[in-house]
Amino acid sequence: MNDEEVHSGPVATSAGVSAWRNWLASPPGRYVLAWQQAHFDAAVSDLFGFHALQLGEAGVDALRDNRMPHRVRACRPADLAEGVTPDLLIEHFEELPIATESLDLVVLPHVLEFAADPHQVLREVDRVLRPEGRVIVSGFNPVSLWGMRQWWTRAIAADAFVPRDGQFIALPRLRDWFKLLSFEFDRGRYGCYRPPCRTQKWLDRTRFMEDAGDRWWPICGALYCVSAIKRVRAMRLVGPVRRTPLAKRAAPVAIAASRGVARLPARRETIDQRYM
Repeated sequence: MNDEEVHSGPVATSAGVSAWRNWLASPPGRYVLAWQQAHFDAAVSDLFGFHALQLGEAGVDALRDNRMPHRVRACRPADLAEGVTPDLLIEHFEELPIATESLDLVVLPHVLEFAADPHQVLREVDRVLRPEGRVIVSGFNPVSLWGMRQWWTRAIAADAFVPRDGQFIALPRLRDWFKLLSFEFDRGRYGCYRPPCRTQKWLDRTRFMEDAGDRWWPICGALYCVSAIKRVRAMRLVGPVRRTPLAKRAAPVAIAASRGVARLPARRETIDQRYM
């Protein structure tokens, strides 16, 4: 992976954040939020630990069904809006003000797509997670009808279906990033198989595609949500160290003597080299 690939993400702007927030309030945005919220609720409900962090707002409360005692929602100052009450403000997700190996769970709803350096964001997540900690990532799938429409509108310089500041990241690429760090892919799912329609009327008419897509073209869903576990390789013991015992020294041997004869310790006989 070269530097050009790593640093190809968009730079978030206040206008881009506003466009993203407005899109989430539209019919396709609400459709996306409903699927994501249901999936996050199911994904985090059985995860245990002490400290969990959600980075980014994205219109969902990804930790609401999690039972960890300390749950924190963090966003950037540019993400603040009416009704948004985060627990923590972080200027740059590429530099998290969090202690190393202090978290058990980090959730990234559409964070990587709007990050200037998405790979660096994952590096920071890797740093702050404890061994066996988990990261959950959601994003748009470029290999979908939504991804094709997004690409086409960019190519002809038309109004993008999803805000232009977002950069879709393919799941195989994300899995490669996991491998470069200390993450092991755990599980994932695609969803939202209806076509990219702007009106609620057409989204309702194409409801049948939800079940059909899940069965016949599962990898072509508009969204994916995946999780990975941080693995730390421990030292491997090859076995006990065997020490060679020192050679036993020859001990003096007592010679039995007749009564009245003194006993002398036996000496080791040496042979004069002159007689050899």
